[in-house]
Amino acid sequence: MVETGIVIGMPEGTYGRRAVRSGIASKMGTAVGSGVIDGDYTREVKVILRNHGQADCSFKAGERIAQLIIKIIADADAMEVDNLGITERGKLGFGSRDLNPK
Repeated sequence: MVETGIVIGMPEGTYGRRAVRSGIASKMGTAVGSGVIDGDYTREVKVILRNHGQADCSFKAGERIAQLIIKIIADADAMEVDNLGITERGKLGFGSRDLNPK
């Protein structure tokens, strides 16, 4: 867990998502874990980094290790249904969308 020294408050109706920066991911093989920052969180932002690379990682103060994406929370009603209907994917599961390229 990397301390950033940055304290934030999210605008009402939003949440934050920590995401990896593509450069650091491709060069070092890192990934960001636990990405959501709740709208009412008002403490220091910390970044959980996972090293999937072969070498140890180290960072200097001020280096950009992640990015914050602020998202609007959709105020939508959910409902329980008995049938979801038929989709193009049909009954195929996770990862099946690319099985039949168009």
